[in-house]
Amino acid sequence: MSLRTLAVVGTGLIGTSVALAATRAGLTVYLADRDESAARTAAALGAGRAERPEAPVDLAVLAVPPGQIAPVLATAQARGLARGYTDVASVKARTEREVLATAPHPSHYVGGHPMTGREWSGPLAARPELFRDRTWVLTPTRVTSKQVFDRTLDLIALCGAVPRVMRARAHDDAVALTSHTPHLVASLMAARLAGIGAGTAHLAGQGLRDVTRIARGDPRLWTDILASNAAAVTAVLAELHRDLDGLLAALRELAGAGGARGTPAGDGALTELLGRGVAGLAGLDEARSARPADGPDGHAGGGRNATVPGAAPPGGTPYRSHLDIPLTGRPGELSRLLGTTAALGVTLEDTSVRCAPGRGNALVVRLTTEPPLARSLAARLRAEGWPAGDGPVTPAAPAAPRAPGDGARRDGAGRNGTVRDATVRDATVRDATVRDATVRGHTRRDVPVLPAAGGR
Repeated sequence: MSLRTLAVVGTGLIGTSVALAATRAGLTVYLADRDESAARTAAALGAGRAERPEAPVDLAVLAVPPGQIAPVLATAQARGLARGYTDVASVKARTEREVLATAPHPSHYVGGHPMTGREWSGPLAARPELFRDRTWVLTPTRVTSKQVFDRTLDLIALCGAVPRVMRARAHDDAVALTSHTPHLVASLMAARLAGIGAGTAHLAGQGLRDVTRIARGDPRLWTDILASNAAAVTAVLAELHRDLDGLLAALRELAGAGGARGTPAGDGALTELLGRGVAGLAGLDEARSARPADGPDGHAGGGRNATVPGAAPPGGTPYRSHLDIPLTGRPGELSRLLGTTAALGVTLEDTSVRCAPGRGNALVVRLTTEPPLARSLAARLRAEGWPAGDGPVTPAAPAAPRAPGDGARRDGAGRNGTVRDATVRDATVRDATVRDATVRGHTRRDVPVLPAAGGR
């Protein structure tokens, strides 16, 4: 393997997961983030060192939003951060154009996108096994160097992912359908739940949780993603708009008939649309039949035994309380604490990490929970040896009611922030050729080339 050192710029979910996998594989990893607490949190999880390397690293991974890739790359290349660069952004065509126009050394860059994620964001949600058996798309250009391409393939192999090559535009068209528009639809449905009452929330089933789960993504990040791929997403939404128009017409006809059966136009339109949905899923199920039993696009499945903590009792107000736990900086301390809090039923969305200037800029873990549970949680943590609740529990502002399924336990609870051994698979790769985007000379590796998206 040609990789010994790695830099990760941006320590959110994906960047920290890459760093965890690389560190477990024996690489020396350097972490950077404009949010110091995020980089230091990733370092505390065992993802690497929150410092600049003294010499150029073998490869730098830019884990920043799509609109920031080109300027961050230009800055990193100007100061000699690495010998090669890749990114993990979910939009490629716009980034490719900007890199070719502005990067000091465009041949030292190859676009990348691991097709995985979780509904949670930030370094605490990172997992070294996040990429295992998942597709990792590469979008090389005519000028991409063999050395950078090969180093990126080595990174993909140590993360346990499966490399695929696509043209940038074909990639963007595909993810508009499979990722970006679904996120918008989930957000639109989740927005209908604002102000949902406790009575209605208790009627929510797995279907609602499945539809709305991915709407928890960072709104600012998703604004950048959607703006960067606006044309492709608009095309998919236009098709949905036509289907919705037909669906509304059918339902209005049925409503006008009092819901009576035997209205051919209304019944026929509904049956046809529902049938197309079943047929569409059949093809998707076949393509994914060999995947691990995880949620869509690698998101951990969740929602079983879900409750709606924070929902107010009749006549009550859903207040929350903060509990702060200072860290000492001992190796593995943060991972051990996260394992303890997960076992006590504290979820990722109830956990945050920040730098505390008053404590010498040390890291402080903040847990947010219901007031009746805060003091008992503090007592249980103290019994486990954690300095929790030395001061008074801090009352938080009233919490907005959570969407159904935003519960106290999920699949994956207890794994948050833990470090597991990453599987290093031998991704044998040879010549990788894409129409109008050919990387020549890769005689030792064989990367499947995916065609342009079709059927839309």
